[in-house]
Amino acid sequence: MTLKAIKTRIYPTITQQEKIIANFGYCRFVWNQLLDMQKQRYANGGSYVNEFGMNYLIKSLKKQFTFLRAAESTSLLHVSRDLHHAYQKFFKEHSGFPKFKSRKYPKQSYQCNSVSHNIQVADHSHLKLPKLGNVRFKGGQVISGKIKNVT
Repeated sequence: MTLKAIKTRIYPTITQQEKIIANFGYCRFVWNQLLDMQKQRYANGGSYVNEFGMNYLIKSLKKQFTFLRAAESTSLLHVSRDLHHAYQKFFKEHSGFPKFKSRKYPKQSYQCNSVSHNIQVADHSHLKLPKLGNVRFKGGQVISGKIKNVT
């Protein structure tokens, strides 16, 4: 099986843009909360919580902060994976310690996985994305095959 990356440009509506910007904030909030939990755990003599443990922490964060239920769920799982990779890079390569994300300099992307075909091409000019619906796109190539994830 051959995996192929296709780059396209999306043209979301105003409400879809607002949902995308909100999801950027949700991902940043979860990153900061998980990083703070890891720092407090270390300060109290605890050990590092791996990616799977952080996934359970995301569930408790969703119960504590109800606004996180509006976020695309697999994007929050990608945040825990990214934080885990940042810690692994810090432990193995002695690179910089993971930093808190700022609202001033945000990372303007998030990833979401395809779960039970929730990401698919609706027609030749619309892409169906979770929590956003049909988003118009333009690209040089025709998208065919199964879509694994979207950034």
